Amino acid sequence: MGMNALRWLVFVVAASAMNAPVILTLLTSFKGPREVASNPGLWIEAPTLENYRAVLQVTDRLNIYAYLGNSLAVSLMGALLAIALALPAAYAIVRGGVGQHTLLPLVVNLRAVPLIIFAIPLYMMFQWAGLLDTRLGLGLILTIVNLPLALIVLVNAVSEVPKELDEAARLDGGRPWQILARVIAPLCRPALITTFIFGFITAWNEFLFGLMLTTQAAVPMTVGASFFFATSGGGVQWGVAAAVMIIGALPPMLLGLVMYRGLTSTLGGAVKG
Repeated sequence: MGMNALRWLVFVVAASAMNAPVILTLLTSFKGPREVASNPGLWIEAPTLENYRAVLQVTDRLNIYAYLGNSLAVSLMGALLAIALALPAAYAIVRGGVGQHTLLPLVVNLRAVPLIIFAIPLYMMFQWAGLLDTRLGLGLILTIVNLPLALIVLVNAVSEVPKELDEAARLDGGRPWQILARVIAPLCRPALITTFIFGFITAWNEFLFGLMLTTQAAVPMTVGASFFFATSGGGVQWGVAAAVMIIGALPPMLLGLVMYRGLTSTLGGAVKG
């Protein structure tokens, strides 16, 4: 009994320490401007929902629903399109050795390059193609951002599928794309879920390209949230800022919780491998 209580105590302390910024932001979102200035502690003297009302109210300048819709659209595009490109590439790399020594290292090394390096050429390219301030343009960039991780995860997943299954399907008259869709993809389902989760969260949290490539019509939540911070006098509305950050963090957080089983099963398999 004593050891069990000690474990729970350690767990609560560790969880509270790791989530302290989120907890403080959540508590601040329920405080009015005066209380934020006078009471920085954990206790809320006069809880209020005014900060959330201010965020959820649509004005000519601010529309959180549009920002959330843009982020949802481009995050889904960035995650799903990355999977659609990475899975066939992973199959070709593992089974055919295509690009194993050139394409794979080249794509993976993109993760090591600071994204700001691509800022000027991408802006000029998007301006020429008419993709500035569009969901399609931002979604394509987020696909590229997600590709390296997607390719790494799916190459490892495909390499764990026995080749005998491919051969059996080929003897039954299956073509490569049929084998990929009916054999490889179902067996790689946990890896696909993991890739989707991380891809969606990465795309949702992307700020640089959202700031650089959008101005009004396709502004994502990460950029739109910053519009709520300033007051007409130039100060920061800390309660409103906290509320908009909590709202912006909910979709990826809920996705992670809903798809937690698929994520843990994949990570468990990776550790065993």
